[in-house]
Amino acid sequence: MMGNRVSINYPPIRIISLVPSQTELLFDLGLGERVVGITKFCIHPSEWFRTKKRVGGTKTIHADRIRELNPDLVIANKEENTKEQIEELAALFPVWVSNIKTIDDALRMISDVGDLVGRKKRALELVAEIRNGFQGLYQPANGNNKKVAYFIWRNPWMVAGGDTFISDMIKACGWENVFSGTQRYPEITLDLLKEMHPDLVLLSSEPYPFKEAHIEEVKSTLPGTEVLLADGEMFSWYGSRMKLAPQYLKRFL
Repeated sequence: MMGNRVSINYPPIRIISLVPSQTELLFDLGLGERVVGITKFCIHPSEWFRTKKRVGGTKTIHADRIRELNPDLVIANKEENTKEQIEELAALFPVWVSNIKTIDDALRMISDVGDLVGRKKRALELVAEIRNGFQGLYQPANGNNKKVAYFIWRNPWMVAGGDTFISDMIKACGWENVFSGTQRYPEITLDLLKEMHPDLVLLSSEPYPFKEAHIEEVKSTLPGTEVLLADGEMFSWYGSRMKLAPQYLKRFL
């Protein structure tokens, strides 16, 4: 998805995933023992988290552990992994990198990964299931066109900008991301947030673990604004977990 050419032994039989949402996808594609390494943040499925070899964090990859596992395919992501580490690995092993900014990007990724690992039929089934779920998510007649801000971090406060997968998920709900004019994850202040006049503020469970106490912190600046905790996996995981997202998002609608 970065426009690079990657040559692999097909089908790959020793796969390492460096991205939690894509690790779960490999499980749902039925890869089983063919996945030999994951990160410490790949918490789904739980049985893989308990038993698979861990090769570090998404941004703190241990190249020595990967060399020991001798993969014939490494699956990474432009945003979640670091360029320098991925380039180092790509000099040694086939590395396939996703680049996800929209729901359509995510569906393409699922299809492409299915091709890569010899599970195209199952991947297309997942794509169809996810697409159907999102088609039934939002109806304009619902009148839910709220102005929304989505926080991912505190100290400093950081929000999802307009070129992110999270922002496209907000759009899929029929909402407007008040920071759609920014890119990636800009730092803001609560005073700036107040100037944007959001109807709804979402505090994500990841990467920063927002809690109930933080709701009151935001409401102290925006007393008339609705502030809710949000399951970050449902807004930002772009693999097979997207099957569960429409039903979850309907709670907000």
